[in-house]
Amino acid sequence: MNEGRAYPSDLTNEQWLHIRLLLPKMSGKGRRRSAERERELFNAILYVLHTGCQWRALPHDFPAWESVYGYFNSLCEVALWEDINRILRQGVRQAAGREAEPSVVIVDSQSVKTAEKKAIVAALMAASE
Repeated sequence: MNEGRAYPSDLTNEQWLHIRLLLPKMSGKGRRRSAERERELFNAILYVLHTGCQWRALPHDFPAWESVYGYFNSLCEVALWEDINRILRQGVRQAAGREAEPSVVIVDSQSVKTAEKKAIVAALMAASE
């Protein structure tokens, strides 16, 4: 892996140390990934998420898109993205001097009304066909 950050989406060394602790341990048969390889895969996933490019359009300095996509799916199966989001949210809230978990939820009632109207209109249109 390059010593410098090749892309804005790449993790810093400090960020990688935190993320690495959350990654699932490999189980079963197969080759064990090195930490460097795992970081390359993770940075490739972040590149896709950051840029919105297609998996097959990953730049050539990343691992093969099939490997990156497979790794992404394996992390989805263990709900890693939800865990990262929860931990980051809690950390940001605690750093701001707040409770780790929010105690209030705000729902935009206008959005609910719009969604209800669209459902009613769609049902009426389907019934008239």
